[in-house]
Amino acid sequence: MKKKDIEHFKKLLQERRKAIVDATETAREGAMAVEQADLPDEVDLASTETGQTLNLRLRDRELVLLKKIDKTLQKMEDGEFGVCERCGEEIGVKRLEARPVAELCIRCKEELEKVEKGFAE
Repeated sequence: MKKKDIEHFKKLLQERRKAIVDATETAREGAMAVEQADLPDEVDLASTETGQTLNLRLRDRELVLLKKIDKTLQKMEDGEFGVCERCGEEIGVKRLEARPVAELCIRCKEELEKVEKGFAE
């Protein structure tokens, strides 16, 4: 992979990482707790708790993505970025444009999904 491409993806990942960290800090600063006295009835309380649960799930997903970004940035430092972890072939630039944290080339990913689909049936 060209050094120019690696720098492009590195910048993209660093920006995404910063956005996730900033959003997490903003959410942490905003009080997640709601005073029951502020909610007139049980329906309001239930709605608020549902919203908080959704926010926590989103934060969990972002934490997983953050770990993938960190792993990918480390791969860049180690000179392993853009290489399929399964077959060792280079991952296509188009695939990396769609998913910069991709660990598998499209062929290996499709094979893995077929296997996973077989288990689900």
